Amino acid sequence: MEKVIKRKSKYNKAESRAAYICMLPSVIGLVCITYLPMIASFALSLFSWNGLGNMKFIGFDNYVKLFTNDSKFYGSLLSTLKYAGLSVLGCMIFSLIVAMLLNRKIPARGFFRGVFYLPYVLPAMAVYLGWKWLFDYNYGFLNYVITMAGGNRIKFLDDSLMVTPSLALIAVWLSGNLIVIFLAGLQNVPRVYHEAAEVDGANGFHRLIHITIPCMTPIIFYNLLMSLVTNLQVITPALSLTKGGPGTGSYYMCYMLYNKAFNSHQYGYGSAIAVILFILIAIFTAILFSTSNGWIFYEGDDKE
Repeated sequence: MEKVIKRKSKYNKAESRAAYICMLPSVIGLVCITYLPMIASFALSLFSWNGLGNMKFIGFDNYVKLFTNDSKFYGSLLSTLKYAGLSVLGCMIFSLIVAMLLNRKIPARGFFRGVFYLPYVLPAMAVYLGWKWLFDYNYGFLNYVITMAGGNRIKFLDDSLMVTPSLALIAVWLSGNLIVIFLAGLQNVPRVYHEAAEVDGANGFHRLIHITIPCMTPIIFYNLLMSLVTNLQVITPALSLTKGGPGTGSYYMCYMLYNKAFNSHQYGYGSAIAVILFILIAIFTAILFSTSNGWIFYEGDDKE
């Protein structure tokens, strides 16, 4: 009996050793690509450095300047939160509705799945240049349709009130990845629950509210978290379409970081912005996780 236990112990140790060895490249990559740059970014935020000269330690002066002397910071923060809120809400609703439609037995279902996923894999610059033509005030297709219908032209990208909703619309159009994930989740909802509800006389709306949505809450949580983190780090629309304007309408925090660090060569100041953005994302992530137990349901849960 002791020999058997020793053999199992040796086998378990060898298996654990092999697992650690296989995990080592991923751990090294995570440390080198994620954690060390994060630590370096925080350390750099305590210095004044233009990338060429000597680094000068200034403590938290970059943060003090950011919150007290930078006239664009609060506008950038507000624009980022507004964009993230509109984009996340629009993406979640749109992608869930499309996924539910594509989950039904309709003609050419595979073709339509590809059509809705295609924008997500297209080159970002090509996508935004195409939307730039659609939004153009003088020659854009959307304004052409509006004028044909008797309306007035809209400054989609030149009006501080319209620019963020317009850019959020592009984010919704690019939410093909969320559609695919929602579709996979819908296909895993147990059919037996729907059949039992149909026997009890439940209509489609009741089955959606009491069966489909509760069973999909883990997928909803994942998509909500990923969409929130992604949209809080928005920069591509500002780089390719608006250059942060008009005013601070699209002067998002990632674009502010890019502008300060790589255009103005204020690397310490840019790192301070990166740290603040990291803290902002961490706060929203913590809120989501802290509230998740109240609305996420897994199969077998006895929550009521």
